[in-house]
Amino acid sequence: MMAGAGGLDDAGGGPARHIPVLLDEVLRALDPAEGKIFVDGTFGAGGYTRALFAAGARVVAIDRDPDAIRDGKAMEAASGGRLRLVQGAFSRLDEYADEPVDGVVLDVGVSSMQLDQAERGFSFRHDGPLDMRMAQAGPSAADIVNVFKPGDMTRIFGLLGEERHAGRIARMIEKRRDTRPFTTTRHLAEAIEALVGRHPKDKIHPATRVFQALRIFVNDELGELARALFAAERVLKPGGKLAVVTFHSLEDRIVKRFMAERAGGSGGSRHLPEVQAVPPTFGKPEKVIAASEAEAERNPRARSAKLRVAVRTENPSRPENHSIFGLPKLPEIHFFTEKR
Repeated sequence: MMAGAGGLDDAGGGPARHIPVLLDEVLRALDPAEGKIFVDGTFGAGGYTRALFAAGARVVAIDRDPDAIRDGKAMEAASGGRLRLVQGAFSRLDEYADEPVDGVVLDVGVSSMQLDQAERGFSFRHDGPLDMRMAQAGPSAADIVNVFKPGDMTRIFGLLGEERHAGRIARMIEKRRDTRPFTTTRHLAEAIEALVGRHPKDKIHPATRVFQALRIFVNDELGELARALFAAERVLKPGGKLAVVTFHSLEDRIVKRFMAERAGGSGGSRHLPEVQAVPPTFGKPEKVIAASEAEAERNPRARSAKLRVAVRTENPSRPENHSIFGLPKLPEIHFFTEKR
């Protein structure tokens, strides 16, 4: 879903976007061709989808964001019936595909379109409502910071943002919200900066990790990714390819453990017990691929990108086993409604 705004797209009639991260590498891995069927679980601006059906393939493209689906309608109309857009969670991608598919691609995380829209509240570069909801429904980031207990916020900021000042920030939020609730991105970012301080040599803003943590929590991004990997296992044909692009260690660790465990390993963690050998549902994962220096120079957001690819075997899919991921225990998101 990594894309940027531009002019008009020649093929689809919609807005043109920047080339998605690791596009050439993803296409080489998936090997699209006429007659093949793919699921693009993170449609975004349609970069992967456009390239797949340009090679003659059919695509089921999914996105939680209704804006992405709306903006992709022109591309769908121009696809000659080879593109079907679905608004929904990619964790259910096996339900949206009508038949087994030749490949699944996931570009995990927030899109640059969402980051660039101040009204979506994903970034503090532009002031906007403290929202962060990809699906534009359910609890928002403002709900979390204005209702959750400091201990719960500390876990969210520390585990999902790896923020070393998590406890201090959580206590500051609790103290300030009683007199002035946090409703905008700038209000929260400035409050964090005032507390933590900012050295001129700091590469990132002191609120960056808290915003990342809130976004991941509000959208259950790690849980969605884990469920999507099992869904991909169920929908892929024997020989089908799973290609996943991640942008930080929490996501990449989930993909790495899934592919290792489904290839017959324990999931790649010394903290997890070895499991009895079972028929592998994926072959041995291919070597992880990073963005080239040239791509990272063109698009700084590609610098942290990693692509992992695995090939589906003929063995039947296995029951979901979320213990392989070692996901952190976090507060329930419905807590805020009960508190109210």
